[in-house]
Amino acid sequence: MVANITKIRIELSEGERAELERWGRSLAGPHRKVVRARTILLLAAGETVSAVSRKVGRQRKHVRKWAQRFLRKRLRGLDDEPRSGRPPVFSPRGGDDLGEAGVRAA
Repeated sequence: MVANITKIRIELSEGERAELERWGRSLAGPHRKVVRARTILLLAAGETVSAVSRKVGRQRKHVRKWAQRFLRKRLRGLDDEPRSGRPPVFSPRGGDDLGEAGVRAA
């Protein structure tokens, strides 16, 4: 049986590497951003998708997803994209023009 070795080639600039290393060491940042940064750093170091998957504790499809987003959008690709869903109930401006408590009229 032939091993399934998949490498994604990622080349980082010095600035990108420094930023990803900073994110990867963060103890206060969002955990998902830390994992994404470590994922990209491991891929850039030449690790296979399977090896990175084991090291960061994520499925291979997620490793590939973040690698592809990084390749398309670089560092901005590691941020969460806006999600669809119910609009906010409270106005970010407070109760200015939405009534006493800032609740949106239904």
